Amino acid sequence: MIVYITLFAVSFASATLLPMGSEALLLYDISLGYSVFWIWLVATLGNTLGSVLNYMIGYKGEKYLEYKGYLKSNQIDRYKEAFSLYGGWLILLAWMPVIGDPITLIAGVFRYNFRYFLVLVTISKGLRYLFLVVLFYFSK
Repeated sequence: MIVYITLFAVSFASATLLPMGSEALLLYDISLGYSVFWIWLVATLGNTLGSVLNYMIGYKGEKYLEYKGYLKSNQIDRYKEAFSLYGGWLILLAWMPVIGDPITLIAGVFRYNFRYFLVLVTISKGLRYLFLVVLFYFSK
């Protein structure tokens, strides 16, 4: 059970803006013989919820960014409109190192539809871990 809790925590933290990675732990846990399905599910859930935290920080942080002068209200409206049109494609890149975490934060700032966000992030994170699992088994 501690293996799954640890993987969840590391996957969660690595989806935030903290500079971490969970892929090595996922593969290590699989190599020890733990259930591939449960390892995949726990990592996907943790990573998705970490992205939800980013979204919420962005959602609540919009006023702060405006207050500090990083964004102006007319810019926010223009960016929100563009993100509502193309944001879904960007959110599918949430799995990528370096750019993925800021994309999820920006989705919150621009108040992208949370239901769509959750579905797209879950797909993005789940497919990345699935790819790693498949790669692990084919590399044997």
